[in-house]
Amino acid sequence: MVGSALCGKKRSFLLLLHTCVSPCVLGFLGVHLSSMSSPLQAQGSGNDIGYCYDEGFISNSRGLKLFTCQWLPRNRDPKALIFLCHGTGITLAEAGYAVYGMDYEGHGKSSGLQGYVRSFDALVNDCSEYFTGVCERPENKNKKRFLLGESMGGAVALLLHRKKPKFWDGAVLVAPMCKIADEMRPHPVVISILTKLCKVIPTWKIVPTQDVIDTAIKNPERRMEVRNNPYCYKGNPRLKTAHELLLASLDVEKKLNEVSVPFIIVHGGDDVVTDPSVSRLLYESAASTDKTFKLYPGMWHALTSGEPPENIKLVFSDVIGWLDKRSPAEISKSEMEQKAEHDRQCLQPSDGKKPEAVPC
Repeated sequence: MVGSALCGKKRSFLLLLHTCVSPCVLGFLGVHLSSMSSPLQAQGSGNDIGYCYDEGFISNSRGLKLFTCQWLPRNRDPKALIFLCHGTGITLAEAGYAVYGMDYEGHGKSSGLQGYVRSFDALVNDCSEYFTGVCERPENKNKKRFLLGESMGGAVALLLHRKKPKFWDGAVLVAPMCKIADEMRPHPVVISILTKLCKVIPTWKIVPTQDVIDTAIKNPERRMEVRNNPYCYKGNPRLKTAHELLLASLDVEKKLNEVSVPFIIVHGGDDVVTDPSVSRLLYESAASTDKTFKLYPGMWHALTSGEPPENIKLVFSDVIGWLDKRSPAEISKSEMEQKAEHDRQCLQPSDGKKPEAVPC
């Protein structure tokens, strides 16, 4: 009987590790900013590209270098600002939005042990500091601010909203990680074991998990691209990472009823990484008066990058339509020309010399 009980606990423990990590493994493997096909390559292919791309690094409060990038609409004033909790901004920039993103610590090109989340709170704070700094730039101060979080990024977006409930004008949640299904909820004893192990072997890659690339990404070519990308984490998730993601999920789900930001949730009907019913629960529980939930039958987890082109186009069409209705109208071309002329006059030095060119 004792042996049977111990075996049962072991199975429960392994099931917990698998369950709490599955929703976020895609964040390590396929959708972080640096894993995407280089926008720089696309930018050099002609003059019809509707966006400008730039990238760089910032240092966080812990002295780590974090990779950042931005996609800005070319020759037009942005409708609003969108901040990515992982993902790519090309389509949104071409639709007229200024898009900013950052690779988390241990992800993509950012510093830190690859695939290692030492603190989910620290991860959220890094995003908050960078995003807030971008919003405070003179050219952005009067722009509306939206969050876009996919999978694990959905939890990041919800926690950013919790930190500053009145700061954000809306959120786009793509197959978000926001609750552990009731039938998979771990026993407190199992959580206690995981917590103790994290203090001894936090970085060990001992978490069993299925190949999330195969279950999240429908497009075979995209799967191959992810597998071949050196910035995508490959291997079993680290123990501390599993622990932090479990705690983050439990934290988010406790206060779903306090979510008040306007939001749209998009979720694939055949998603086996994050549960569509959990997204529906968020939709039904949230205090937001402006909320939308869209379920796409037959689609998988990676809605914005892993589906066939026609499916991705449909999802982005719905997302951009939602954003457009909540963003101020675009400045007309004549107004843009007047603004540009005013800026040129302001920049013209009194000695008549030409000012230095400023990159896009």
